[in-house]
Amino acid sequence: MMSGSPSKMIVVTGATGHIGNVLVRELLAQGQAVRALVMPADDLRPLEGLEAEIVYGDVTHPPSLKAAFDGADLVFHLAGVVSIMPSMRVLLEEVNVNGTRRVIDACRTAGVGRLVYASSVHAIVEPPEGTFIDESLSFDPDRVLGDYARTKALATLLILDEVRKGGLDAVVCCPSGIIGPRDYKVSNIGQFILDFASGHLKSYVRGAYDFVDVRDAARGLILAAEKGQSGRVYILSGAQVQVPELLKELQRNTGKRAPTYEIPAMIARAAGVLASGYYRLLRRRPVFTAYSIDVLKSTSMISSARAREELGFTTRPWQESIRDHVEWFRDQGMLRTRR
Repeated sequence: MMSGSPSKMIVVTGATGHIGNVLVRELLAQGQAVRALVMPADDLRPLEGLEAEIVYGDVTHPPSLKAAFDGADLVFHLAGVVSIMPSMRVLLEEVNVNGTRRVIDACRTAGVGRLVYASSVHAIVEPPEGTFIDESLSFDPDRVLGDYARTKALATLLILDEVRKGGLDAVVCCPSGIIGPRDYKVSNIGQFILDFASGHLKSYVRGAYDFVDVRDAARGLILAAEKGQSGRVYILSGAQVQVPELLKELQRNTGKRAPTYEIPAMIARAAGVLASGYYRLLRRRPVFTAYSIDVLKSTSMISSARAREELGFTTRPWQESIRDHVEWFRDQGMLRTRR
């Protein structure tokens, strides 16, 4: 493990994000020197009390990357915009694609030893129904679902192309849906949990999603840095969870009764188009949009066999992750339901 090797200077972009802050904690626990790249306006609570060097910068601002990467042996590039809202294409392109291009340039300039990029399973072209998503499938921005997936596919192709040209030592990891504690910025699934606990969730749409614990994903990224083959892609997935199963587990952990009214997917999707405007007006993180319904109905059979075999990647039961996610919200005073 990296914990047994001499201390390296490791940079984490997107360090205040859900995976980012958990990754910083894991690296520090292994005795590594960590430089956390954060946006000037970022809330630093996720890194409070940690012995990480805080540097301010932005993946869209090359001079700040040059300063942040100076002397770095390893960079974990996690900074990005995640959105299930429509009309975000320009921002997604600027941060997720152009930002990654600038990270590649900065790594080359600084002589960084290795780059580990956190892509997404959504960047991989969906296979025919009944077959698993794995690393044999392509990254094609024109054949994925939505602008977020498109920009992650484009960014992944940039990195893989740079490796092929010999200009970079890099590994790509594709986590599935992230769950688990230390969700400071409140992710989409985190908002779903809070909405469930507060009684705002009155109905559901049948479907499934693959979830991986944030702590397991962070360790998977570290394993990829240590053992991953340059130019190789590793899927970091956990378990496929059906929506009714998820609702039952949330009921068990929050004491709130799960909704029993099922909305047909076609009706939910039509309503989801209107819901996007509703969330924007309320300035609330969306849970339910046309895109989120499409994702729920898409293939969620995902294989992490390569990461398990080549890296030693492991995952905990998804029920434990949901329990810990709920408990963390409760400890933060964000969820006030009975234990």
